Amino acid sequence: MEKLSPTRIALKWGVILGISLMLVTLIMYLTDQGSNPWFGLLTLGAMVSVLVLSMQEYRKLNGGFMTYGEGFGIGALLSAVGGLLSSLFNTFYNVVIDPSIQQRAFEQARERLEDQGKLSDEQIDQALEISQKFQSPGFTFIAGVFGTIIMGAILSLIIAAIIRRNRNNPFD
Repeated sequence: MEKLSPTRIALKWGVILGISLMLVTLIMYLTDQGSNPWFGLLTLGAMVSVLVLSMQEYRKLNGGFMTYGEGFGIGALLSAVGGLLSSLFNTFYNVVIDPSIQQRAFEQARERLEDQGKLSDEQIDQALEISQKFQSPGFTFIAGVFGTIIMGAILSLIIAAIIRRNRNNPFD
């Protein structure tokens, strides 16, 4: 009997996660809702859903059993694949399709800081100048990939603990 590979399940669901995150990002950009916190919750919901569905599929195909380590491994790998795909899309969108999106985000940030009234104009300029250094395409790509991996790993630790089901006899 051929052993079921968690990698195959993780790659499949990682692509699904990547496409889901791309769609959320595209909708966010097209509706100009970059600062809307609901899109963060939508992203989190997509990640949780994909993690749960992938681990349930693996457990079902594995005779109803999945160890904690297998669940974590599936979640970490699919998060890496999803993060890579969504970060590639995000970088492509920001560099090729709509390079002005970052400028609009800085203008919105300036307005929010001015409305708060806690900083002087020089302090606002300084804060925006520092944050602009972290907005290069390479940095945002790497941050997107690692951010998705870290979030996926944390969620995988929790979800794998809930979904796991060990065999009574580990030698079966």
